Amino acid sequence: MGGFYELYFEHAEEYGPLLNLKVATKKTTAGPVPMVVAGFPFFQLERFLKTLVQDLNKYVAISEEFPNNASEKVKSGGLLFDRKVTRVITPGTLVDEKFMDPYENNFILALHPESLVQENPSRTSGLAEARISGASAKQRVGLAWLDLSTGAFFTQFTTLDVLPSGIARIKAREIVLSKTIHDNMKQCILTLLGHEQHLVTWQPGFPKDMSITDWDPMLETPVAPAERGSFTEHEVLAGNILLEYVSDKLQGRAMKLQPPVKRHDAENMCIDKNSLKGLEILETFRDATAGGKGSLLHAIRRTVTKSGARLLRERLASPSMSLDIINHRLNLVERLVRNQLLKEDILNLLRRTFDSQRLVQKFSLGRGDADDLVSLQRTVVATEHIANVLGEALLEKHDFDSKKIDTKDCLSLILKSLSLKGPSELALRISEAIDEDGLIASHREERIQSSGVITMAQEILNGEGDEEDLQAMSPVLRSKTVVQSSSPTNGDEEDLWIMRRTASSILQRLHETLDLLRTEKLSLTTRLRSEMEAQSLTLRWTPGLGHICHVKGIKDVRASLTNHGSARNGSTTKSTRTFYLSEWSALGGRMDQVKMQMRAEEQRVFYELRDLVVTNLVKLRRNAAVLDELDVACSSAVLAAEQSLVRPILNDGTIHKIVAGRHPTVKLGLEEQGRAFISNDCFVGDKQKVWLITGPNMAGKSTFLRQNALISILAQVGSFVPAEHAEMGIVDQMFSRVGSADNLFEDQSTFMVEMLETASILKHATPRSFVIMDEVGRGTTPEDGIAVAFASLHHLYHTNHCRTLFATHFHVLADMTNDWKEVGCYCTDVSESSSGSFSYVHRLRHGVNRRSHALKVAKLAGIPDSAIDAAAQVLSSFQEPTNLEPEKQAQRAGRAPSRWAETYTGFRYDPGANLPSG
Repeated sequence: MGGFYELYFEHAEEYGPLLNLKVATKKTTAGPVPMVVAGFPFFQLERFLKTLVQDLNKYVAISEEFPNNASEKVKSGGLLFDRKVTRVITPGTLVDEKFMDPYENNFILALHPESLVQENPSRTSGLAEARISGASAKQRVGLAWLDLSTGAFFTQFTTLDVLPSGIARIKAREIVLSKTIHDNMKQCILTLLGHEQHLVTWQPGFPKDMSITDWDPMLETPVAPAERGSFTEHEVLAGNILLEYVSDKLQGRAMKLQPPVKRHDAENMCIDKNSLKGLEILETFRDATAGGKGSLLHAIRRTVTKSGARLLRERLASPSMSLDIINHRLNLVERLVRNQLLKEDILNLLRRTFDSQRLVQKFSLGRGDADDLVSLQRTVVATEHIANVLGEALLEKHDFDSKKIDTKDCLSLILKSLSLKGPSELALRISEAIDEDGLIASHREERIQSSGVITMAQEILNGEGDEEDLQAMSPVLRSKTVVQSSSPTNGDEEDLWIMRRTASSILQRLHETLDLLRTEKLSLTTRLRSEMEAQSLTLRWTPGLGHICHVKGIKDVRASLTNHGSARNGSTTKSTRTFYLSEWSALGGRMDQVKMQMRAEEQRVFYELRDLVVTNLVKLRRNAAVLDELDVACSSAVLAAEQSLVRPILNDGTIHKIVAGRHPTVKLGLEEQGRAFISNDCFVGDKQKVWLITGPNMAGKSTFLRQNALISILAQVGSFVPAEHAEMGIVDQMFSRVGSADNLFEDQSTFMVEMLETASILKHATPRSFVIMDEVGRGTTPEDGIAVAFASLHHLYHTNHCRTLFATHFHVLADMTNDWKEVGCYCTDVSESSSGSFSYVHRLRHGVNRRSHALKVAKLAGIPDSAIDAAAQVLSSFQEPTNLEPEKQAQRAGRAPSRWAETYTGFRYDPGANLPSG
């Protein structure tokens, strides 16, 4: 409504209080209407959209005013304006809203599963993971997801049992499902999604019967004929649901997405959802903010562009399994590590770029303004400079170690990927057309105008609101009301043009015509001042009075007006007088006509530039992807120099050889406290495919497990790793069973959650997988816990055959597996002094440590001494009444003189034995 957005009826009553807006009743011809008084100024739309869409997960329909022409006025009963919904904004269909996270993709995901295989319900059918069992676990699901703000579009074919991990990796803001899917499948998927509190939108009706060729009008380039057959039926149906939904929300606005990229499980390391959380790859347990302090993403991110940060996040969630891709990335990082000057030059140029992925997408959706064109132009210019820097680097002589791969070719591949011919011409055209000084001045004028709207809103609140309403206006907005225009108010000098006069021949001719009219106006002003002897006389235009002659002071000019037969009096005050002169009215009308033509021509030039952007869409996006790759590579090179990282050596084997490995986030945390991190070696997967790790609480077992998993992930991302030497085989799946948590909402105890995660690992791990398991079986009795832990270890060793790091306080497991040739026992320790003080020995050694020293941790935590004494007496009663010194020596040597050892040493698992259940 004019300069305001308003809510009506039940929307006003429901959302007015949430938006801190005053709700009142307004009388209309239709009766009392509850409405938000004055709504909010149009320039505050982003602020309220953030609350509604991002914070409350609401869908917002925006209705705009459109002036009616003569015939439409008659049809509407004399209404001056018509109102139409121009766009429906949902959490997954954001385009260029300022509240979007620039460092995260804003994905919307559609799923299309096949019908669920009916199974007999059981007691555990209420549990999501337990429900996905047997034949239903392999139910096929098609996925399609896109980011409307960048145009990225992906599809994938997966199965129901690994769907939660895929959803966790994509991290969609909104998930779209068809209402037509079977009720059993609907309930199954909702159960899987419910724990993570995903926003689910139901799309009515069956998906449109479209083939993949029907997507072509919505893509920048059609899907290649050779690739069309690779998309499965379920992927296409999911894509149909997604595109239909997004098109509906855009209200017919055309979009140009990138061709769909089909993701394959065999192309990327699969990190299940529990490992993403447990390893704190993208966010920490304490803070769910993406890239929060303490996460791996925060620890390694040194990118300087927003789109580069998004690419790094994507690679961390889906590390590559292709040796060629990984080595190409590592070659690029190594080249930048060895050539610091090249790295700094590229970084300085990248800092001058803008988020061209999102800029280009705005233009493809018919959005974008002159500022976006300038940002795009600067990005293209910076890209040209980067191409020159890379070209010069290729000509330089370099002396690399002959044992290393020559990294010169990686720069050549990057340079060949850049397409500059069309974008360079576009950048030149933009710089020749847009007047940046005029653009800055126009923004200043917009701020002045917006302050006027705020003043109007404040006046309404002063008249109809209370003190609470006035306080609701943010201090920043209230401060804008004092902004005053410093521009002159007496003529066409106020006109601001964002296009140069040379932007087109028509515009240049119009500027020349306007210059002549201004000269004519100046001559008229001089003549009138002389004839009327009034040097303060000016020729003006005002919205209310039109073209007037204005005189300051109380000089009486009535006598002079009689000499001008066409002159007539206007308004008069104590200090000013105005009058109308036909000569000025005619001249002013001609000037207005020329200005209107100039604005129309400026608009035409702008649309022409916007079309040029769309014409160069493919090249601009390709160049943006190259800049992102350079940014991520520079980030890794900067990190390598900061943290003394080394290049990993990867192969198709199953070795995991790490010398002096370090945890990338824990090390940073300790350094902030002034403490040193103790590095450790890890040689698992060759002669010993399982490491059984024991040791005291707080002595670093969990850190050791996690750091080796993170080193593998970083290596396959294409980054240097925190170690002195790293050689490892490609990992197809990363699994971790660490930490403890319950899920009471889903009726899952801490132990049940632990068992669900363990079950997933045992069912899905392959010989190429990497598994870390920490204290399996701790959530139940010692006997049951030992049994579960042994069974898990037995399955990993004899069935999965995967690289495994297994930390436990069940020391007897070392005795039960002492004849397993490929199990190595390692431990951490505690160093005690004669005075009773102690320190942790974080360095791993070969052997078994049979004391957990839990009471030391309890005392450090502040448990009362009386409780500690009671615990010590109980612990003493459990110990054998033998000379402790030989036992300590045996513990140091890794032997086990204990009753547990006597019971379990030589234990043999008999798969055919008939044992009681439970």
